[in-house]
Amino acid sequence: MNFFSLFKRNLIYKFKKKISIDENTNEKKSLDDLFYFYGSDKANIFRFSNEKGHGYSLFYEEQLQHFKKKKLKVLEIGSYAGASAAAFAQYFPNSDIFCLDINISNFKYVSKNIKVFGVDVKNEEKVRSILEDIFKIKGFKGFDLIIDDGSHLLSDIIYSLNFFFKYLNNKGIYVIEDYKFPNYFKRNKDCDELLVDQILVNLIEKKHFLSKVINQDNQRYLFKSIKSIDVFKGNLDESDICFIKKN
Repeated sequence: MNFFSLFKRNLIYKFKKKISIDENTNEKKSLDDLFYFYGSDKANIFRFSNEKGHGYSLFYEEQLQHFKKKKLKVLEIGSYAGASAAAFAQYFPNSDIFCLDINISNFKYVSKNIKVFGVDVKNEEKVRSILEDIFKIKGFKGFDLIIDDGSHLLSDIIYSLNFFFKYLNNKGIYVIEDYKFPNYFKRNKDCDELLVDQILVNLIEKKHFLSKVINQDNQRYLFKSIKSIDVFKGNLDESDICFIKKN
């Protein structure tokens, strides 16, 4: 992504009229209701086509129920139009949602609890600068929930896990949506690395593996830091989600 394309997208986002969600009172609705209402494909039914969505809402509710009343710091990698960010902001009304996306010109929701950054997550220098600004917030120590719903390219999934996991708070959860896309679609297996499901098995078993991205030191850090990994199958053949819990 060149500088001018990213600048143009960020400029469109800045001046685009967006829908405020702060007047909505949806706190008592289920997460699936909220995903459906805002048009996220995480819902059981995708609102805009009335077809099956990924159906991740059930797993999110089961895995995140102990977070419900807490003041969370949530990082979402890949937000597209902001549907899931809006849903999470309503479901966790006391929380802050930070969104990273390479094309924020699509983002159509606005809230005092949602902050959006247009960036290529592989631009490490820029991402570190954004994180430094976020960490200046009083009382901010790290993220309680990190959700990777980005490109679903194998290289990006592995890079993001390697880079962002260390910013997850103790007892936090790192989520990877559609982590088996590289198994199903050739275009998503864009590098010569182990597939994500194979990496997860090695992390659970604390077995070192060959990787040009996650070096041996970082593997040891993950072995030591990960408490458990839960994987689930959603509604569609290509719907797979995992929840990596930190000690």
